[in-house]
Amino acid sequence: MTVSLDKAIAALEALANPEKAAEMAAYHKSSRRFFGVSVPQIDDLADAWRADCTLDERLALATALWAADIHETRVAAAKLLTQARIRPDDEGAWQLLQSWVPDFDGWSLADHAMIAAQKRLVWQPERIEAVEGWTTSPHMWTRRAAMVITLPYAKQNHPKPVENALRERVLGWAVRYAADPDWFIQKSVAWWLRDLSKHDKPRVEHWLAEHGDSLKPFARKEASRHF
Repeated sequence: MTVSLDKAIAALEALANPEKAAEMAAYHKSSRRFFGVSVPQIDDLADAWRADCTLDERLALATALWAADIHETRVAAAKLLTQARIRPDDEGAWQLLQSWVPDFDGWSLADHAMIAAQKRLVWQPERIEAVEGWTTSPHMWTRRAAMVITLPYAKQNHPKPVENALRERVLGWAVRYAADPDWFIQKSVAWWLRDLSKHDKPRVEHWLAEHGDSLKPFARKEASRHF
């Protein structure tokens, strides 16, 4: 592998913007180290590293980048796994992404990782069984991740039977989540319903008629934004 962890960190640090780093740390309310590198810049680096690595090397680099626990290294780790098809087998990537979920402590890194994980779930929908286990976790960010990883199923105009069944399964989770007082959980339900309303408005109207009173007012408003 020509891309070592040290080289990867050096490439990110070469793009550092201390002023932006301070702004990002304040915005995310995090004590984690920030370089102040933009997501498009990280995308470019990750694309180059992906092309220069075998799958096993890429998984090793992603593992090391996540463990480095710098904001940009964790974004880069997720970007290395954000790919519609990982051949010949994406099981290693799926297991690695799952292993990161307990580390989530904010929406930004969680969402970058779950965007990569969305593609792994769409590729193998039976992985929903593992995701359902997240919905009862005491860790709020794990519970939220279950809604974010399944967002592709809220965005389909013509879901196949297996996809529609998965959609209904998530709407069942949303019923339980509606009583959760945490703002980020409420937001995740609203986000899911809002996206679904663009593709199946009657289903969202029905869900809100039955369960909307359990949501906080801001979440009900967000869920029905496109009505």
